Amino acid sequence: MILKHLAAAAIVLPLVLLPAVGAAQAANPTSSAHRAAPPASGADSPGDSSSAGQGGSDGQQPHISIATPAPAPSPWPLQERISWVANLVLMVIAYVGIMFAVSMLRKIERQSRYSETAAQAAADSAKAILLLAQAQARSERPWLVCSAEPAPVAPDTFQVVVTNRGRSPGSIITLVDEIVIAPEESNLPPKPVYREERQPPRVPIILLPGESATIKSFSRSEINSVCESPEQLRQVENWEAKIFLYGNIVYAELLSADQEIVHETGWCSWYIHGRQKSGMVMAGSHEYNKHT
Repeated sequence: MILKHLAAAAIVLPLVLLPAVGAAQAANPTSSAHRAAPPASGADSPGDSSSAGQGGSDGQQPHISIATPAPAPSPWPLQERISWVANLVLMVIAYVGIMFAVSMLRKIERQSRYSETAAQAAADSAKAILLLAQAQARSERPWLVCSAEPAPVAPDTFQVVVTNRGRSPGSIITLVDEIVIAPEESNLPPKPVYREERQPPRVPIILLPGESATIKSFSRSEINSVCESPEQLRQVENWEAKIFLYGNIVYAELLSADQEIVHETGWCSWYIHGRQKSGMVMAGSHEYNKHT
């Protein structure tokens, strides 16, 4: 790269030296400058003395023209020559330095782009590794899922069963549930509302992968205690109103003895009261069946 710049400077150097050479040639006087100018056409030659004499006799003065030689140009001093050469050298050096600096800046810019690309690739790789680790952790965590099932102990009795569908044990920390009578599922509050505080289970519940436990039961005999009036009972029997049971479970992911990761599972079911038989199915919106 530097050789290319020096070649360009060598090409420019003769162009810069041309004015100096012209000035140096002008400093040397030519032979024509030192020769006397030819006599003017109006001057009289020596052979015309007779006519001059005759003119003098007539009273007319002779006309004489003198040619002034051109002044010789002043010589180019040595000090100015040295200064001019020094300025030329400095200009060439400055040109080479500027071009070298531009080349270095371009290299630095390319290196910066390469560094940014490498940093972005490293960040993407780290993000992918983090997502993979999170996915691996989620696949190994406990997942508690609720379902409504008939109770085998008595007819027209149903229970809400929680099952660990994950790959590690989970410990239930708190439980809460509520019973609401509403005309339709759309008449439920947008989010679950509980009148009681969350309570830990009476007996500690730790579910290994695949294990289940009953957290809520409801039977046909409890309808009279749930309905606040005979009119409300009649509405339930005529399906003008429905009985909804919903709740929430908070459980911990047991990774080690001193570390717990907490999750939540919501559930909601609809108790179907018939004149002779009853049933229970899962119901509710996403807010009632939220999993974290």
